[in-house]
Amino acid sequence: MLASFFSLAFLVVLFCSPYLCHAQIVLPSQVAQLYSLTTSTSLPFPTTTLPSSEAQPFIISSWGLGKGRIQNGADNLDFVVDPFPNGSAPNTDTETGGPVLQVTYPAGSFSNGTGGAQFYNLWNSSDSSAFQTMLLSYEVAFDSNFDFVKGGKLPGFRGGPEIDGCDGGDAANGSNCFSSRLMWRTSGEGEVYAYILNPNNECSNKDFICNSDGFGTSIDRGSFGFLLGQWNSVTLLVSLNAPSNEANGQVAVYYNNVLALDERTIQYRNSTNVTIGGLFFSTFFGGDDPTWATPQTVHTYFRNFQMWGSSAPSNISGALVSAAPPTVRGCGFTSIVAAAVLGVVALFGSFI
Repeated sequence: MLASFFSLAFLVVLFCSPYLCHAQIVLPSQVAQLYSLTTSTSLPFPTTTLPSSEAQPFIISSWGLGKGRIQNGADNLDFVVDPFPNGSAPNTDTETGGPVLQVTYPAGSFSNGTGGAQFYNLWNSSDSSAFQTMLLSYEVAFDSNFDFVKGGKLPGFRGGPEIDGCDGGDAANGSNCFSSRLMWRTSGEGEVYAYILNPNNECSNKDFICNSDGFGTSIDRGSFGFLLGQWNSVTLLVSLNAPSNEANGQVAVYYNNVLALDERTIQYRNSTNVTIGGLFFSTFFGGDDPTWATPQTVHTYFRNFQMWGSSAPSNISGALVSAAPPTVRGCGFTSIVAAAVLGVVALFGSFI
């Protein structure tokens, strides 16, 4: 009898799970509403195409860059005619038309010093309060002949008092900085690439790939995949852990407005001095050696940057930071199945 109910419970989960049946479409504005992110902004784009020499001053003056400069790759930025004008990203309602931002990766380039571009957009709230939860949405397209090679970076978030930290092997120590970018891998596999702390034996979590050399942590690699020759919509949520000794920080990604990953056991900081600064526009091939280099000159394209924010951190119940494994896990499919099975068994327990 018990075995029959376990089988029934599994079938209920199998055929009702949004992961296996129909995916729920959630627009960025709806995600912002869900997390009570009432402050918002968007990055303006020019109404006409601009070559690099004119694109640079436009970005510096209009996008609120840290230190008032483009850190790397200024000459690789142009505003061009949309190369894929006949379609929006799937499941989106964003406006199309007008110039888009083109980023060039010269043949043989790898790392942010040889190709792509990097800068930091500092977003100041109207009441001067620090952001502790932020949502970023944008669309990205890759040339049809784009070779993903071993991987490369895409824009995300950065924060903390060291505004140039948590990048290029400059590790997070909990009080200096954090970063949480997107990344493409071989064949376009997507992931979150984060400079964070790794407490509570987090690196034993199958969804986390940790580096011991100061570089970032790969989170949920392959949970979504980028497509060539068309627009892809990505939405990134970061909610900082609070209190600082609790691993209850959250990162979530919606790909084409469908939830792709959601991890809730992250320690971004061990000090309240670390808050979210804004958009970390960082895109290049790499990696830091020639095995990551693009074999030919290629481009990505960006449009429709929007952000929402709040001064409230994560309110998820999490494990205190210790050497022991965390008691709270991310919302992976296995945990969803297990929870649903136990719930159904409990529901029918009186009949067993």
